Parts: sequence; structure tokens; C-alpha cells
Amino acid sequence: MEHMSSQSFSRPGAVDLSALNTGGPGADGGSATARGGGGFAVDVTEATFQTEVINRSMSVPVVIDFWATWCEPCKTLSPILEKLAAEYDGRFVLAKIDVDANQAIAQAAQVQSIPTVMAVLRGQVVPLFQGAVPEAQARQVIDQLLQMAVANGVAGRAEPVGPPPGGEESAAEEEPPVDPRFEAAYEAINAGDFDRAAEAYQAVLAESPGDAEAKAGLAQVELLRRTSGIDEAAARSAADADPTDVDAQLQVADLDLAAGQVEAAFDRLIATVRRVADDDRERVRARVVELFEVVGATDPRVVKARAALASALF
Repeated sequence: MEHMSSQSFSRPGAVDLSALNTGGPGADGGSATARGGGGFAVDVTEATFQTEVINRSMSVPVVIDFWATWCEPCKTLSPILEKLAAEYDGRFVLAKIDVDANQAIAQAAQVQSIPTVMAVLRGQVVPLFQGAVPEAQARQVIDQLLQMAVANGVAGRAEPVGPPPGGEESAAEEEPPVDPRFEAAYEAINAGDFDRAAEAYQAVLAESPGDAEAKAGLAQVELLRRTSGIDEAAARSAADADPTDVDAQLQVADLDLAAGQVEAAFDRLIATVRRVADDDRERVRARVVELFEVVGATDPRVVKARAALASALF
């Protein structure tokens, strides 16, 4: 990316993420995961963020992959980043952060949608890109990051972190093969073509109307389409100014869900259901149900929100 710039996690208006170090594994400044040997990708939590990201970034670039289990584009991007981390053999470390499980980090980093990829050099954030990009583009961005790192005196090479790759057999056990029904959709998402991805999921549903995975995939793509290009500041301002402005409430709920703020999205829409009536009420109800598809019917937050929605409606 030509315009990568750094900013501090402790900038005004954001949480100082260095405060997230709570004495968990590796809090002494070493890396608990590094001692085990293995690859160059590691799952990071709020307890290990200081050690695994901030401290490590003093000597080697750390690339952060913000993801969630329900995020379809994440399923195409994360394997690309893991492959590049292994290929670059310690020239950078990939820190994988589940935004649902680590909401404080996502909020402090001002993550607006996922997947979002950032880097950290000497404790400073370098925004890289959002969305699932092709491998060639990700590689180009990583190369430019490494050039920036060298220019800033961060040219170390990391020791292996996280679990060992384990060879082809264990990789096959951990990563099931891509369902051929969804290959076209995944390719379209990877290319940023959400219209084509939606058509691919709709084609599956035309043959199997009850396919839960296709429904979830289509709902996720529709969310990506709706949030693409939204002026977030304007949407939030409109929503705050008029709690009965259905369009604004729907937009902000979409933005919240895309950023991993699942409960905030559901709470906003259910509160709106209570405020409006007739056609507006039905529009909001339908959107809540669609977002249930994105997150997953068995997710405890969906179960809780489904009960709250029923209470609001009846």
C-alpha cells in the first residue's frame, strides 16, 4: 500500500492497549508460546497482547489478523496470511485476534469491519488493509511493510511461535477441504465482488432452499454489501439524533456487527423494534433475523437476542 502510516494504539480516544497486559503467559517480556517452537502464527488474547504484539514489535514486525468464526471472508484471508508467515520464515509474526473473544482490543484498534489487517512496529500501528485480498496483493503489502520496518530499524527475525505446522496430515485434520458448492462464492469474496458472491450463494439455495451454510454465507455477503462505502460518522450521527430513524439504526447495527460488536447490534435493533410500528417494525424485525443468520442460530448471543426480540414483538 502506498500510503501506509503509523499511529499509536494509545492515541486520544482509544484504549491504551499496553494496559491489556494482565500478567498472563509471557508477561515478563519473554514469549511463552515461542518456547514451544513451531510456525510463525499465534493466537493472541487481551492477556497476552502486550507480550505477543507490543513487546515483540520492538524487534520484528507483527501483523495482526482481526477475524471471527462467523466471518466468511476471514476463511479465505487467514490461510493466505498464515502461508505468508511461514514462507517469510520469521521476518514477521502473524498475530490472530478473534474480535468476539477480545472486544477490548478490537475497540481500541478502532476495527470497523473484518477481516481487518494491521501491523505493529515499535508499538506503533500501521494500517494495512480491510477485506479479503488476493495473495499477490497481501504479499505486496507485506513486502512494503518489511521495507518500512528496515527503514525504522526493526529488522530482526523471530524464533518460531505458536504450535508447529505439523505437516500436511495435521493441516488436513485442522482445515477441512473447501466445500465445492461454495468455491465460486469464496473466490468472489476474495476478489471483493460481493454481487457475484451473492449470486453464487443464491444458486446453491435455488437447489437446496434449506441449506444453512448457504443462508449464512448469503447473509454475510449482504452485510458486506450494505456496509461497503457507508459514511460511518454520518450514520451514527443520524442514529443518535433520531432513535426512530430506521434506516440509520439499520446502518449502525450493520456496522456494529461487521466490527464484531454483536450484542450492540442486536440491542440497537431490538430497542428500535420497541419504538416503531407497522412496516418499519417489520423491516427491523427482518434485519434482526437476517443478522441471526450471520452470527449463527446456536450462538448464545443469538439465543438471548431471539428471546428479547420475541418479548419486544409480543
